[in-house]
Amino acid sequence: MQEIINRNNVNVVGQGDKTIVLAHGFGADQTMWRYILPDLEQDYRIVLFDYVGSGYSTSEAFDEEKYQNLHGYAQDLIDVCEATGVESAVFIGHSVSSMIGMLASLQKPELFERMVMIGPSPRYINDSDGYYGGFEMKDVHELLEMMEMNFVGWASHMAPIAMKNEDRPSFTKNLEKTFTENDPFMLRKFLEATLLSDHRAQLSQLEVKTLILQCSDDSFVPIEIANYLEEQIPDSKLVVMRAKGHYPHLTHPEETVTEIRTFIE
Repeated sequence: MQEIINRNNVNVVGQGDKTIVLAHGFGADQTMWRYILPDLEQDYRIVLFDYVGSGYSTSEAFDEEKYQNLHGYAQDLIDVCEATGVESAVFIGHSVSSMIGMLASLQKPELFERMVMIGPSPRYINDSDGYYGGFEMKDVHELLEMMEMNFVGWASHMAPIAMKNEDRPSFTKNLEKTFTENDPFMLRKFLEATLLSDHRAQLSQLEVKTLILQCSDDSFVPIEIANYLEEQIPDSKLVVMRAKGHYPHLTHPEETVTEIRTFIE
C-alpha cells in the first residue's frame, strides 16, 4: 500500500465520516483543488493524489503500454482508493477524470456512491453519426504535433483557451506554468489517451447518482456534450454554471463548492 501512496503522491486531509476523492484533470495535479479544499476538508475526509506522469508522482512508474488509454489511469484511481480504504465515497473528477472515475466505478461499484463530473466529455472528436464532440480528428493531430514540436509554445497557446478568464491573467499564467512543469513525453501520452478516447458506450451502465457541472462558456467541452451526458447517464443532473472556462474550481470556487455541497449533502 505504501508503494501506491508514494507512486501517486497520495495525501489524506480533513475530517468527517464521509470521504471525498478529488481527481485532477489532464496536465494538472492535486494542487488544482487548492481553492475548494479549505471548505470541503472542514466536514469531509479528503483523498488527493497525482496520476502517474503528473505532479509529484513517481515518474519511473510510467508505463507507455499501461497508459495508452484511460483504463490505465482508472487502475491508478482504484489503487489509490484501495490503499486509503475508500468505500461508498463521493468522487469529484475534473475533465478527463470524470470518465476515469466512471471506468473505476464500473469496475469497482463499491468505491463511490455519488459522482461529480466537472467539465466531462465521453468523446472529444465529432462523429459521423451526428455526435458533436467539439474537435475534428485533424484538430487533434495538430494539437499533438504542436505539443511534440514545441512544448512551451503549446502550453502558452492552450492555457488562455482553457482558462477563458481574460480579465484575470494570473490564472492563465499559473496554468501555463503547471503545464510546463510536467514531463513533455508523459503529458503528450496523457493528451493522446484523452482526446482519442470514446466512452459513450459505458455511460448507460453507470448506476451512481451523478452531478454534471458544465461551465457556461467552455472552449474544450461544448454544452451539447453536457446535454448528451445528462441524457445517457441514468441517474444524473446537469447544472450549467455561471463560471466560464474549463477550471471553475480555480476561477469560481465559491460557486463550485456550493453546487457540490447542494448535491452531496
